Amino acid sequence: MSEAGKKILLVAACALLDQDGRILLAQRPEGKSLAGLWEFPGGKVEQGETPEETLVRELDEELGIKTKIACLAPLTFASHTYETFHLLMPLYVCRRYEGIAHGREGQALKWVKPQALRDYPMPPADEPLIPFLQDLL
Repeated sequence: MSEAGKKILLVAACALLDQDGRILLAQRPEGKSLAGLWEFPGGKVEQGETPEETLVRELDEELGIKTKIACLAPLTFASHTYETFHLLMPLYVCRRYEGIAHGREGQALKWVKPQALRDYPMPPADEPLIPFLQDLL
């Protein structure tokens, strides 16, 4: 299939920041594609949802974190071609939320200083987002 013929998948991601300026990474669980790699939390934008609505829903479902659309600041985006689809992934920064993040789907979580992000193997679409976060923080 040509690059132009691939399905575009829209996924929203969030750089959740704690008070120490660390970023939350989640490890992709066994059985999922790219299992074991570390990523920014988020998920697939469902029909009729905005990326911001997706993140409010996904952060609650995956991490037990409550936030509002007004607390999500767009930072950058990734555009990456995988074998069977093309991923378009806006990345938002969130500093204001309620709750303590925990892996509600059994995934490992880690709070990471911006300069240490490259120490964690990530999916190809997530890696280009690192310099934007390091510049911001």
